[in-house]
Amino acid sequence: MTAVLPTLDLDPFDPEVLRDPLPAQAALRDAGPLVRLPRYGTWAIARYAEVHAALSDWQSFESSAGVGLTNFRTETPWRPPSLLLEADPPHHDAPRAVLAKVLGPRALRTLRGDWLADAQALVSDVLGQGTVELDAVPALAAAFPLRVFPDAVGLAREGREHLLPYGDHAFNAFGPTDNPLVLAGNAAMPEHAGWVAQQCERENLAPVGFGADIWAAADRGELTPAQAPLVVRSLLTAGVDTTVHGIGAVLHALAVTPGAWQLLRERPELVRVAFDEAVRWESPVQAFFRTTVRDVPVGDAVVPAGEKVLVFFAAANRDPRRWADPDAFDLTRDPSGHVGFGMGIHQCVGQHVARLEAESLLTALLARVTSLELAGEPVRHLNNTLRSWESLPLRLTC
Repeated sequence: MTAVLPTLDLDPFDPEVLRDPLPAQAALRDAGPLVRLPRYGTWAIARYAEVHAALSDWQSFESSAGVGLTNFRTETPWRPPSLLLEADPPHHDAPRAVLAKVLGPRALRTLRGDWLADAQALVSDVLGQGTVELDAVPALAAAFPLRVFPDAVGLAREGREHLLPYGDHAFNAFGPTDNPLVLAGNAAMPEHAGWVAQQCERENLAPVGFGADIWAAADRGELTPAQAPLVVRSLLTAGVDTTVHGIGAVLHALAVTPGAWQLLRERPELVRVAFDEAVRWESPVQAFFRTTVRDVPVGDAVVPAGEKVLVFFAAANRDPRRWADPDAFDLTRDPSGHVGFGMGIHQCVGQHVARLEAESLLTALLARVTSLELAGEPVRHLNNTLRSWESLPLRLTC
């Protein structure tokens, strides 16, 4: 007997789904290991086992046809494709190897002390004595990455306000081109993208920093001069917004989970666990597309070659087949194995940088803040790919 392929009349880019994606993700998991989404003529994978397998199998599920709905085999991308996110071996190999070295343990050891000092300075700036109420998105989650990461890349200080809207549009553009969120960002994008492109050129970067290290790799022949600015661009596209949203996620989780802040104060060694558990629980990057290179079996069905498949990181990260009590934020859980940073050769190359930023800020807060709770109703920021907060009112007692 031939299995009947589940089909859901679900629009993953509908504003109500973006605002609260959990019911849609549960429906996709419950429907089966492979689901047809006829609205866009695509397929969806939402269970952990199949998501993990697809992300690990670049030979069958390619990224070089684009990780959004646009198929680069038949359509023109809105910007030159990323040499990391939207490339596969062999073209992916050299940029990945260079960036992995640039962002490696030696660089992070150098930055650790400076970033903690920067976090302590920021916390001192925004906190007084007693109880403080603030919007944690601009005051903390965005302020800290925008304070330290552009410096580490080697960007000029003028113009950094372009970074967040540029990244926001880049992630929106993984959705349909006629989507309201994409259309709303199109008018300002030439200015944002133009500034970002200028910063990626050697002459506009500081002589010391991640950007200079990438250009030095080009001088050694590890990259071509044409590849170097695109590798720098990858840092500026994926290295700011995602970290901002990850820090927002962990602050929200700690504020709404009874006892979590007190446990973290008692056991500060759990800071990195807290960040990774928040990435699993919230999944700042919700999903990316892949394109089948050949006919690929998934469950009892086969996805034909050349088809777009939406791979739901967030749904996999709350799959009860993989996680006990998956809807709980749990500091005693081992969150390793989550796919919030992807998996396989396209796993986020800058994830350790994001962890260090979150660790630095949380460590500075733990030294000053005795309690942390919501001070109002948080407001979601809508994006076709990212899950984040527009505002996160917190009450912090020092």
